[in-house]
Amino acid sequence: MSGKWIEGNDIRLLENGEEFFPRVFACIANAKREVLLETFILFEDKVGLQLHEALIAAARRGVQVDVTVDGFGSPDLSRHFVSTLCEAGVRLHVYEPATVLFGRRVSLLRRMHRKIVVVDGELAFVGGINYSADHLGDFGPEAKQDYAVEIRGPLVAEIHRFTHAALAAGLRHARGEERQWWRNRRQMRPPADTLPRPGTSAAMFVTRDNGRHTNDIERHYRIAIRAARKRVVIANAYFFPGYRLIKELRKAARRGVEVCLILQGQPDMPIVKTAASMLYHHLINSGVKVFEYTDRPLHGKVALTDDEWATVGSSNLDPLSLSLNLEANVIIRDREFNQELFERLDCLMRNSCKQIESRHVGELSGWKLVRSYLAFHVIRHYPSWATWLPRHAPKLHPVASEGLVTACAAPGKEGR
Repeated sequence: MSGKWIEGNDIRLLENGEEFFPRVFACIANAKREVLLETFILFEDKVGLQLHEALIAAARRGVQVDVTVDGFGSPDLSRHFVSTLCEAGVRLHVYEPATVLFGRRVSLLRRMHRKIVVVDGELAFVGGINYSADHLGDFGPEAKQDYAVEIRGPLVAEIHRFTHAALAAGLRHARGEERQWWRNRRQMRPPADTLPRPGTSAAMFVTRDNGRHTNDIERHYRIAIRAARKRVVIANAYFFPGYRLIKELRKAARRGVEVCLILQGQPDMPIVKTAASMLYHHLINSGVKVFEYTDRPLHGKVALTDDEWATVGSSNLDPLSLSLNLEANVIIRDREFNQELFERLDCLMRNSCKQIESRHVGELSGWKLVRSYLAFHVIRHYPSWATWLPRHAPKLHPVASEGLVTACAAPGKEGR
């Protein structure tokens, strides 16, 4: 299982684009040596254009800038957007450009879903926020509710090492090269503990991949829920977890822990609410409190237990995130951070959520009983089914020539 506790970090919670984007753009503007950025979605809207401007300015003053976007999540970048990045010296990489069939993207499985920024090896951001205007309140009713963290301290060295290694591995696989044994040994060495310890948070960086760390994030969730004695609060956009996690939630509620789930009430995809609601009867009858966030789509992936443990990251609690996609979470052990996150989530539950009670779900009979039975057994077995699906080594396609600019940019997209 990946991740180790690293002491002495200063970790700041950032809620929504209003808090996240200004901090990221300011740190890129102040970068002196290096910017590493990974994201699932980069849209060419007002947020994407601000990021575009910040990255170009950094590259032009001599900062080494590496940007990795997912080919499925970021398919519509114009030739102008891409070529101006490359001309300024930004090294743009596309994770597995999406396959298009009959005008639709079809390569949905095993995507690069992480959202990471590392600046000068001294500062990092990890969370669930993409670079798109729908993470800002002025986007309207479809604006997303989401979270990220800003990190200073020794944990940044671990995130920096991981991001460099992921970049190198993806480029190697794209070239058809195998990793040599001496590179394995060098990458396994712990990073030098040279960063200052500006805070009191213990934290670990936990990832999910399709190799050695297939279920690490889910296992850390289950361990924390199993150890909870007071409360568990989970806010997660796409909720259809594995059987073992559902079992731990129900067991916690039955032993007297207050277990609260904040799920989507105004989902960006209707199937999200349908899938989660199939589990309501099993959860509520065990004492789990289910809240549907109704102000706007929930996109967050955060949780806390008791008074110290918390996590913020990119991983949903659904089959894609838990069994297929590349994900990254930060787990934090800090009373002040836990309390701040709890206060923000408690505010959502009190002011912006509808609590789902037994009378809302009714009795299980007829089609509801069949549907619930099928859903229960799907979540019981899907982690093993996921191993049957096509599995590929992660490949990054560097955008450094006109040919690759055309491959990366959407056909006909000359700028907007």
